[in-house]
Amino acid sequence: MKHRRPLTLASLALRQELRYVALAFATILTVGAFGFRHIGGGATTLFDGFYMTFITVATIGYGEIVDLSQKPWGRVFNVCVAVSGIGAWTYMFSIITAVLVERSLDPERRRQRMVKAIDKLQGHYLVCGMGRVGGNVARELNATRRGYVAVDDAQEVLDHHIERMREIGHEPYAIAGDAADDDTLIEAGIKHAAGLFAVTGEDAKNLVIVLTAKQLNPRLRVVARVHDVRNIEKCRRVGADEIVAPDFTGGLRIASAMLRPHAVNFMDQMLRRGDSLRVEEIALPAELGRVTLAELAPPARDYVVVAVRDGAAPRPHPLLSQGDDWEFSPPAQQEVVGGQVLIVIATPAGREMIERRARALAG
Repeated sequence: MKHRRPLTLASLALRQELRYVALAFATILTVGAFGFRHIGGGATTLFDGFYMTFITVATIGYGEIVDLSQKPWGRVFNVCVAVSGIGAWTYMFSIITAVLVERSLDPERRRQRMVKAIDKLQGHYLVCGMGRVGGNVARELNATRRGYVAVDDAQEVLDHHIERMREIGHEPYAIAGDAADDDTLIEAGIKHAAGLFAVTGEDAKNLVIVLTAKQLNPRLRVVARVHDVRNIEKCRRVGADEIVAPDFTGGLRIASAMLRPHAVNFMDQMLRRGDSLRVEEIALPAELGRVTLAELAPPARDYVVVAVRDGAAPRPHPLLSQGDDWEFSPPAQQEVVGGQVLIVIATPAGREMIERRARALAG
């Protein structure tokens, strides 16, 4: 059972003040109703007195329904009702505004709204650790139009990430908490996520995140970051699908910059282009029958099919060709089938075009 979060001292004080001012306002309406009834004489009902009090306090100005011209002290009474009532009315609404603002800024309520929004996501990614590496992962997910939830145990780190994303027009999803904790990952939507990045700065923490994630969602694809290459095998044993060692891959990148500068420059340009050109992989739906590449991915400026690979479908598959996993530079007449994977150089729009066509042909 979920327990309600206790109110803060500020919240309690505001609610107490609201009760007092509401009581004072009700008292003014009651006194005014009886007072105007007395001033108006027998022809004035109690409701007339209440209505007179209300339009006076609310400054509506419809006109006096109780004749005060013959009784000067009645006008004095009206002035007293107006001064006290308008003051109580204004103060009451200022407190109501303060209560609403306090509720909207309450971290727990903001978190609840975020969790409800995340519950609507499907096939998104969890980025656990929003340091330099996590920030770059999030930037790539944004560039390729993939949804994700940022997870970090430092609220100030998440606030900085949210501010950066809003500057470029994105409204990110974020959950503050320990990514190695079951409840945090569940709130981040791990049950209906496509993948998780364990990219904190600590190998031990990344290992626990991988283990926890795989227990909660065994189908989840997990990519983990390690500093010490001796931890690669440990991470793999607890369920990581891919392990990246930045120090190791960084060394290879430096060597490549020397040995194959044009190829490295080509890859760098793809990552820096404004149209977000990327090397992408597209898993074909299992329901897709045998079709040609010309049907599935006719020539277009937004993509180029680079290779076809046998994917997740179990082998032997009656429709899949035998032999090498990869087939590079496939011709337009090349036949493909559900379970295979296309490797393409594409913009996000180009990737989505092929995905939609594959779903339509499988439909």
